[in-house]
Amino acid sequence: MILQSNPKAAYLSHRAEIDAAIARVLESGWYILGQEVAAFEREFAEYIGVAHAIGVASGTDALVLSLKACGVGPGDLVFTVAHTAVATVTAIDLCGAAPVFVDIDPQTYNMDPQRLEEAIAGAVTSGLGLARAVIPVHLYGAAAPIDTIAQIARAYGLRLIEDCAQSTGSEFADTKTGAWGDLGAFSFYPTKNLGALGDGGMVTTNDDELAERVRLLREYGWKERYVSALPGTNSRLDEIQAAILRAKLPFLDSANAQRRHIADLYDSLLVTSGLTLPKRSEIAPSVFHQYVVQTEGRDSLREYLKQAGVGALIHYPVPVHRQPAYEAFGRGASLPHTERAAREVLSLPIYPELDEESVRETASQILSWQRSHSS
Repeated sequence: MILQSNPKAAYLSHRAEIDAAIARVLESGWYILGQEVAAFEREFAEYIGVAHAIGVASGTDALVLSLKACGVGPGDLVFTVAHTAVATVTAIDLCGAAPVFVDIDPQTYNMDPQRLEEAIAGAVTSGLGLARAVIPVHLYGAAAPIDTIAQIARAYGLRLIEDCAQSTGSEFADTKTGAWGDLGAFSFYPTKNLGALGDGGMVTTNDDELAERVRLLREYGWKERYVSALPGTNSRLDEIQAAILRAKLPFLDSANAQRRHIADLYDSLLVTSGLTLPKRSEIAPSVFHQYVVQTEGRDSLREYLKQAGVGALIHYPVPVHRQPAYEAFGRGASLPHTERAAREVLSLPIYPELDEESVRETASQILSWQRSHSS
């Protein structure tokens, strides 16, 4: 079986470093918000190129605390996409705010700036709520057009929060994702480009005041222990996960380079497949969290690959605005590119440890499907 992702392989490839990091924490006797978290926060901030990085319990919490640090709350409007992991919208809802869905660019699957500006202008005149923030998602490892999105957000006085859950290490115009917005939110879920062995997240920012608010919010609003200066929560990156992430961070760029190598190989093998392959961009080179192809015959292709022992996943099969929990927010939304993507995208196996033979076998099965499908 060729797995679509394989976090165990990432552990095995750095087993000595990870085991030593875990042992270091266990022997220290300090397991929550100690030296490992503090050190990882410094190292991650330096890597991204920002002044502050604040470790939290998950990528979802990174978004929630970012929104709350910006004062987003009940009745506020937050502009984002529906072609994303549901966590993006869950975070908005958990703050009591309302998501306003923006359609995607059909070639990149990221937020379309023109549709964003139209949505903001429409919301401002509708009186449905106070427009407060924009959350673009850097999907599949490629940066959204964050320069234009940032200009639009500034023009309307909106906070910009980057969802970097799938883009750790990616850049737009030589600046890393997570360094463009007021805040950046990262996930360290095990399958991510920089994955922990459990949940974990990070908030990045260059704003001293926002950084301090996130630090307070992640631990009950405490400025001094047991005294809450503001209503907070319990969202702490633990010492073991921080130590594991410290062990893996030095290998992130080489791992992302290997993902690009695998993507290049797929490109060369599938050039005659009839599939729509990932769009490349010199200004925003992808780190290929996912290698996503598109075809009207997606469901048939996925089943064919399954029968051949090739794992492939759909990211994402149901747009958030069509999901029962959030469809009330999407009523009246016109998102044709989002809905087409949900019907047609398929994520092929990709992770740094994936061998070329498996890539070639996956491509061979796709070409075999194509021949049977076209005959």
